[in-house]
Amino acid sequence: MRLDDLRPTENVDDQRGAFGGYGRHIAVGGGGLGIVAVVLISMLFGVDPGQLLNGPTGDTATQTTQGGSGPRNDDAAYQFSRKIVGSAEDVWTPILKARGIAFSPATLTVYDNATETGCGEGLSSAGPFYCPKESHIYLDLSFFNQLADQFGAPGEFAQAYVIAHEYGHHIQNLVGTMDKEHAQLQGAGAAGSTGASVRLELQADCYAGVWAFHANQQFRILQQGDVEGGLRAASSVGDDALQKRGQGYVVPDSFTHGTSEQRVRWFKRGLARGDMDACDTFSAGEL
Repeated sequence: MRLDDLRPTENVDDQRGAFGGYGRHIAVGGGGLGIVAVVLISMLFGVDPGQLLNGPTGDTATQTTQGGSGPRNDDAAYQFSRKIVGSAEDVWTPILKARGIAFSPATLTVYDNATETGCGEGLSSAGPFYCPKESHIYLDLSFFNQLADQFGAPGEFAQAYVIAHEYGHHIQNLVGTMDKEHAQLQGAGAAGSTGASVRLELQADCYAGVWAFHANQQFRILQQGDVEGGLRAASSVGDDALQKRGQGYVVPDSFTHGTSEQRVRWFKRGLARGDMDACDTFSAGEL
């Protein structure tokens, strides 16, 4: 993946080491988040919703802070992530402007193990997630190792797909999709293979493809093998693949993110056309 022309974002909150570094355990209590919060936070890898518990709300100021001292082994991943988010800002600003929608950037918050968010207590075991209440994308950079080792999706473009998917949720927030579909997202029809949660996630996959299309046009980011790496990442996190890996069988009624085939198809759809209108999963008769 070619990164030479990508601008690193300044909308970043570096919380690495801010809570005692690696190995810190936090005590949490209370009930789990409701279905609408689970959907909107968009835990990319469909983990147990109980891993995110209610915590204090409130906006976190956009800032650059460093909780630890000295260089870290994930500094390269941190700078890479800043560049992907910066490119997302540069891609989405003119797309939304052409639609008469004011763009405001999301904040990338990187952290170790656990962090407080406007959507509750965030744990790295939940994977990367987006909090719409404060427009923050939360990422424990060690997840990139898990993406390669556990999910079989190594490489920078696979990592970029993950970030672009979460930024896709920010775009949904800006254009009003989350507000428009609020009733579906909190109702009984939220879960399931054709439910609102799956439609929200597949649209974010498609938006990730839209980002890749335009980022490549503007910055020539794609090199040989990159697209295949992104497709492996999308395929590896399908509900069916995760359920087979975790429990040995598939339960479509419990799907929240879509099958591997669906996630690949919608990502490719955005990548092929670079058109937001091609990403209307909520009106699609077949996902």
